[in-house]
Amino acid sequence: MRRFTLILFSSLILCGCIGLMEKTGQVLDGSAFKEKIISHYKTSGIDMFLTKNKNNEQFLIISLSDYPMIKLKGLYAEHDNVYNLISIEYLAGNTHGWNEYTLDLLGETIAVSFDNEAILSALAFEKIQISKGSIHRYDTRITGNEALSALRNRRERIIAVTEWMKTKEIAPVKQSLKDFENYWKPILFPETVSKKKRPYLWLNKGIDKFESADGIRWNKGYTERVFPEGLHPVRDSATMLRDWEEALPWIYMEYHWDNIINIFTNEIILTKIK
Repeated sequence: MRRFTLILFSSLILCGCIGLMEKTGQVLDGSAFKEKIISHYKTSGIDMFLTKNKNNEQFLIISLSDYPMIKLKGLYAEHDNVYNLISIEYLAGNTHGWNEYTLDLLGETIAVSFDNEAILSALAFEKIQISKGSIHRYDTRITGNEALSALRNRRERIIAVTEWMKTKEIAPVKQSLKDFENYWKPILFPETVSKKKRPYLWLNKGIDKFESADGIRWNKGYTERVFPEGLHPVRDSATMLRDWEEALPWIYMEYHWDNIINIFTNEIILTKIK
């Protein structure tokens, strides 16, 4: 049986984004690669592609059905079937547009491929920084340094709020995106939901003060009782709500990052389908 080994080592090499198209705020199923697919391996919840672009560069792509907004990408290192794990390619939409970016990675894994199957093992990686991206709002496309700065700032805010969310005793370990939205929106933004959905600590009548931002009267008392101090101006200025509305899949992915890492804790066997 013919066999070859793919070993992914740490790297910060930049590469072009996976050419995905976005339509009506929804990410497509991952079939729209710029690279030509050489082979495709699959197991429950995981797809692995070996691809090649027009410049004859070879890539390895890993996608996860539970997190369709991201793809892990490796670049062939030109010797001994070695691939450098270089990035997460992110693309997800909202009702007004979408965000897309390349996030550099540092990590490694070993993938052994046979005629009819492949084995992924010892995969470990960490996120470094967004190296490029773009933001689409209505008919406006923001690119270059302006987009990079906005995306990096948004990432810092998302990390801050999701780290706080995960410290809550009631924080669910894993949810679907819809359940995640339904569970957390009344806690984060009780001003935007019906009264019956608002949490118990929502209002101290006669004590709480309100401040208007983006057409919403924000309960500053609730902010101070529930959120850490560093998140107070982010919530009371409606910035947190804009992040939620424009980047909910990103928040969902960041909140579940430990779950994503745990997917690769054990050896994974994939079946070749192409």
